[in-house]
Amino acid sequence: MTVLGADVWPPAPIRTERLVLRESEARDRAAVIELDASPEVGAYLGGPRSRAELERMVPEVPGRRPGFFVVELDGAAIGTVQLDPHAPEVPGSSHRREAGETELGYLFLPDAWGHGYAGEACAAALDWFSGVLPGEPVVLYTQTANVRSMRLAAKLGFTELERFEAYGAEQWFGVRSSAR
Repeated sequence: MTVLGADVWPPAPIRTERLVLRESEARDRAAVIELDASPEVGAYLGGPRSRAELERMVPEVPGRRPGFFVVELDGAAIGTVQLDPHAPEVPGSSHRREAGETELGYLFLPDAWGHGYAGEACAAALDWFSGVLPGEPVVLYTQTANVRSMRLAAKLGFTELERFEAYGAEQWFGVRSSAR
């Protein structure tokens, strides 16, 4: 299994034209709670989680693990991008371990939507990943009803491998080769 280890994590902050992708810090806790509690963010992820539950469960430094980036705009956290081990046993899908072992995930606060930040941040994270693990594919799951996520997947170069029903909705599964 492909693993981002201590030899590559944490990377130096990744800077794009407008954003900084960096390792999580204690100051990011409130933004992570806001992301997970947001009805808009949770609409295609099974719904928002209880703010009280999140206050109890989210650690002081959220997402402290290889592959978890906080996305910052003008010094404020606006989202996260994750490159995590892929769980190919998603209900309703075929066994897709051969497609790739790393999954791209991203969450952005609703105020950050519609400005291209998700595309910019995901492209930067994928470029970094390609440099660290050349040739390793990355997979992505999203609901087909999530039109924004479907557009972003296409823009980032993901190609469809299958669609399937899970969690009460049609899901899309795609892969992106890092040899682009």
